[in-house]
Amino acid sequence: MRNFLLLVITTSLIISNLHVFAQHTSVYDQELIRLKSEAKEKLSRQVDLFNAYRNRPESDGPYRKENNKDFLLNNVPFFDCDDTLLSEVYNYRWWMISKHLKEYNDPYDHKKYWVVTEFFGVKPWASRSGAITCPAGHQFYDVRWLRDNQYLKSYTDYFISGSASKLNQRENANFLTYLSRPESHHFSSWMINGVDAFLKIHPDKTWLREKLPDLERHQQVWDSLFTVKNKNSPTSGMYKILDLYNGMEFSLSAVMGLIKSESPYSIYTNKSWRNYYLGWETTGRAAQSLQAKQYPKAFRSGYPDFYMVRPSVNSYVYGNLKSLADLYRQDAFNFKEEHSATKAALYQKNATNLQEKVLTVLWNDDDKFFNSLTAGDNEFGVKDFQSNVRESVGYSPWYFKLIPLKHYRKFGESWNMFSSAKGFYHTKGMTTAERQHPFYNEQAYAWNGRGWPYENSVVYKGYANYLRDYKKNASLGEKQLLIDYVMKLARMHGSKEKNIGEWYIPSNGESFGGEKDYFHSSFPDIIIEDLLGFKASHADEFAIKPLLYDDLWSYFYLGNIRYHNHDIDIVWKKDWDPDKPGNQSKICVWVDGKLRDSKTSLAEKMKIKL
Repeated sequence: MRNFLLLVITTSLIISNLHVFAQHTSVYDQELIRLKSEAKEKLSRQVDLFNAYRNRPESDGPYRKENNKDFLLNNVPFFDCDDTLLSEVYNYRWWMISKHLKEYNDPYDHKKYWVVTEFFGVKPWASRSGAITCPAGHQFYDVRWLRDNQYLKSYTDYFISGSASKLNQRENANFLTYLSRPESHHFSSWMINGVDAFLKIHPDKTWLREKLPDLERHQQVWDSLFTVKNKNSPTSGMYKILDLYNGMEFSLSAVMGLIKSESPYSIYTNKSWRNYYLGWETTGRAAQSLQAKQYPKAFRSGYPDFYMVRPSVNSYVYGNLKSLADLYRQDAFNFKEEHSATKAALYQKNATNLQEKVLTVLWNDDDKFFNSLTAGDNEFGVKDFQSNVRESVGYSPWYFKLIPLKHYRKFGESWNMFSSAKGFYHTKGMTTAERQHPFYNEQAYAWNGRGWPYENSVVYKGYANYLRDYKKNASLGEKQLLIDYVMKLARMHGSKEKNIGEWYIPSNGESFGGEKDYFHSSFPDIIIEDLLGFKASHADEFAIKPLLYDDLWSYFYLGNIRYHNHDIDIVWKKDWDPDKPGNQSKICVWVDGKLRDSKTSLAEKMKIKL
């Protein structure tokens, strides 16, 4: 009898607990349904607002105001939170992205591709399709979150395997170099790393196996055309590039190298350089100089043929090499093939060798920063000269996690300048050169201080990686600094009509300048991966660790994410049940509509296995 009563009591308790759990699950599920519906409705309403904007460039592709709403509602991850501006900018950026998805019928290989454009139309410096490699890394990181994976697969085919990997860039009046190269390498990019990031969301082992030889050939072009060939140089084997083709237009580090140079570049001095290397209106003067006439190969239309070994391009290549190693390793795992394992080891070794050079050659221990050097095989101008100026590109290694974990404190000192008014911190946003430098200038169309969303996208991910993956437990102040920067970027999109352009003025700028609805930077990925901490993986799992603090918002919803052929939804709320008193703070994660995990604080990392 006693055992029977114990069984009855135990069973009653189990049933009672299950009932309570069911009630709570119902509250959570109901709130998920409500928030998802609200986020979808808000996106729908805001797309109508965006479509009503006047004096905007026409779409480059098939998604226009007549049909873009259905495409967006069916494809983009939904996001909503307390901050209405941030939510609206997020939705605007997806609307903008839809305008840049372009169908291209290639007359050279007679194939049809999806490409992603930067400017609208086909610019003289673009590939023949209109796509440009310079922002491709950012484009991959944003577009990978679309539920439909066809766009990036086709974009990869075009630049990695298609005509753009074979046809040389057109050498027209906008070709300001003497180095012929394929369209796929006209500007620097981290396209292989972008493919890697895409496959972490939409894995496809058969497609990866097909693309690996072409990805490898893509890297081999970088190795053959853009490495320093002087074996006696400290920069030997490192990657070099002109300012323009690193997406930087004009830079202070190049200015300092030009001033240090003689012969053809003697026109550049401390007093005169602004007349010759400070925006496109100045290069014409250089073209008319006596030096340009005496040394015609030292300039192209007044632009100096002067290569720099930068933290940026070397980090991009490190990202590509590391991704090649990881992708070959993934292929070896998928197909149990020794050849791929050998390739993985080779590219891991190449990545490690480049990593060591960046850490030793580009790090300036006095400045506590990664600085740029002039290339050790420059035909004209000073070789292996380190420019002692902190530029935002010095943060590029953190984007690709090039810094060894055991040394993060040493190299992490560079982030002191991220929060400093002497460094990169300014009223309206991040600068591209340290403010304390005597050559700092944010008014010129250059990277001498002026803000560029392209670079915000690199640095903010680098800082997020530093806080989440290196420091592990970021302080409240560090999280607030990242949020402050992201919110400044969001506000720069405008209060009435949203827009994203090429540049902004960090001291007093109220809006972007240059082309409107311009796809040269990232934003959805900044929200999804960097702020909210959705970390994808090649394995059937993902992690969530936001860089938010519990009291920032009362709620956020991120969902409608298609990940490894599963549907993912995430909700953070401080008050799940209005009728229930007390603190109810909880972040919950659903997979395919089923609540899989929850935590009571945003500081706790969640790891979800599918």
